[in-house]
Amino acid sequence: MTETTQPRETTVGIGGAAESTDMVLNIGPQHPSTHGVLRLRLVLDGEVIRHAEPVIGYMHRGAEKLFEARDYRQIIMLANRHDWLSAFSNELGVVLAVERMLGMEVPERAVWTRTLLAELNRVLNHLMFLGSYPLELGGITPIFHAFREREDLQHILEEVSGGRIHYMFNRVGGLKEDLPAGWLGRTRETVAAVRSRMDVYDRLVLGNEIFRGRTRGVGVLSPEAAHAYGVSGPIARASGVDFDLRRDEPYLAYGELQDTLKVVTRREGDCLARFECLLEQTHNALDLADACLDRIAELPPGPVNQRLPKVLKAPEGHTYAWTENPLGVNGYYLVSKGDKTPYRLKLRSASYNNIQVLSELLPGTLVSDMVAILGSFFFVVGDIDK
Repeated sequence: MTETTQPRETTVGIGGAAESTDMVLNIGPQHPSTHGVLRLRLVLDGEVIRHAEPVIGYMHRGAEKLFEARDYRQIIMLANRHDWLSAFSNELGVVLAVERMLGMEVPERAVWTRTLLAELNRVLNHLMFLGSYPLELGGITPIFHAFREREDLQHILEEVSGGRIHYMFNRVGGLKEDLPAGWLGRTRETVAAVRSRMDVYDRLVLGNEIFRGRTRGVGVLSPEAAHAYGVSGPIARASGVDFDLRRDEPYLAYGELQDTLKVVTRREGDCLARFECLLEQTHNALDLADACLDRIAELPPGPVNQRLPKVLKAPEGHTYAWTENPLGVNGYYLVSKGDKTPYRLKLRSASYNNIQVLSELLPGTLVSDMVAILGSFFFVVGDIDK
């Protein structure tokens, strides 16, 4: 017997009929609106996006596997590199996980200093997006202001840690060393100077009718979608998800800062609401930094770390430590077999979860709004690809 094949019909668009066919458009992986090597595969019907698929992994470094081959001092170096705008906060999560496994108490001076540096790192992170987001929408001025403020903050973080981006200042049991003489005063002056210039974003950006026109009502993320995809941080809070680990599961000194801490939320869930949340959260981080400076100044002199054995081994078991990173919830699931290296260290990064909701959010929007939506998700590609 011979197998018969049915003829296949093919419709070829000619002239005006070709306009009704879908077009596949690749945004990236090297594109100025993607903050790194992210690729978006879009299926378009005219100027309307019908299907969107984020394609990740172009800079995947296998950090989770590398954790298994480094001891508990060395993995701090790996941890601070996935979200390169939040290096101190990344370090913090992993040392908190190891300290929890060891049942270790950290000196009070180290706890308050960690809280201060975490909030300064939050301001540094947010300033990058407060400046770059208007740039993606055609406003070039704010980015110059943002880098001026970032430079001032990086000076004081470099003075205390020796690093401008990768601080490597956290240690299991506390901090690398005590604060330099006069550093608290210089930090207080810098925080006041940055706060005095924040009206650039309050007036120049939020007061700009073009910026508001490009962002209001665009890319609306529902709270249901935020919950379903595990979206967190200012993006989720802009959609009405009232969740912040600093308030809901306090760590470090946040339990004593509840009067100063303000969890910023919005109901609209659009690009404008996400920017407003980021901006207001920056103001609050500066207030928290001042509160920490006041408390550290009152503390008596004392150690900032614990003495550790030459070979540090975590007892057999597992734990999960999560923190409220600048971009959202950052978690480390640590499994130990009693060795000097982790048996398994699973990283839950904020950007990885946040970016996947684009596949639901982008369909139905215009291509011209895609950049506005993408920029308002405030992601770092290293935090996606890990």
